[in-house]
Amino acid sequence: MLHLKKAKRRLSPLALCAAFSVAGFSPNAYGADQTTTEQAPEPPFDKQRFDKRQPERNWSLILGAGASYEPKYEGSDEFKVSPIPFVVFTYGKWLEIDPGGISVTVLDQGGFSISAAVGYESGRDEGDGDRLRGLGDIDFAATVGAKVGYDWGPVKIYASVDQTINGSESLIGKFGVEYSAPVTERLILGARAEATVANDKHMQAYFGVDAAQSARSGLPEYKAEAGLKRVDFSASATYALSDHWLVRGEAGIGVLTGDAADSPIVEKKIQPSVSAFVGYKF
Repeated sequence: MLHLKKAKRRLSPLALCAAFSVAGFSPNAYGADQTTTEQAPEPPFDKQRFDKRQPERNWSLILGAGASYEPKYEGSDEFKVSPIPFVVFTYGKWLEIDPGGISVTVLDQGGFSISAAVGYESGRDEGDGDRLRGLGDIDFAATVGAKVGYDWGPVKIYASVDQTINGSESLIGKFGVEYSAPVTERLILGARAEATVANDKHMQAYFGVDAAQSARSGLPEYKAEAGLKRVDFSASATYALSDHWLVRGEAGIGVLTGDAADSPIVEKKIQPSVSAFVGYKF
């Protein structure tokens, strides 16, 4: 949507010197015998050297803010509104920075892509719900991971794996398919289906109850093992209000499965959420 204007041409100091020499203002011009001295052929003009047009930029920046309405914790039947800063920066086809972290694409060929990512796991506060009291907090932690994907027109199939450093020491895998396509010049619609699997440490940290936690909370002991944790479905819409301003909305529903769904911590297996953002594209 952004249009780059061609910069006006102007003479560089070198070009000005050349012009003065041609006009006879060179100090050596008066002492030369033009009848006996053979002039050297003039080199071809290098148009590219004096072309002041700026190359088309290969980066994009969107700044904005929004909010989400979602369960207080995974498995809660109560909801909270959370403000979310919205920053998306892309450079070429290999670097992206968004609210989830930093992603670097190391291979993108024939629709197939491989990327590495650094992100975070927000953890959990035992004050987020009555059933969490006595279970202790789960610390905020960094994550590192990788993702492979295949683009087939507007459809993308992907799989990712992320390891949490400290915190819950989770190992989480995601498999999904997403669709995104423009409906009009200003409106883009998208949809996604995703499944999440997790290792023993993640399941026990977020859904398990050990003996000490049981004594403090009054919940029965419960051991949550690795497996399919949840499936999610979502739909989104992005609308360009102008060449710079845009709005985006997303609605989703998650369904806890397996040992996560059977945990005494979980009050509700169905986990809906909505979010909305307003952004400015530079």
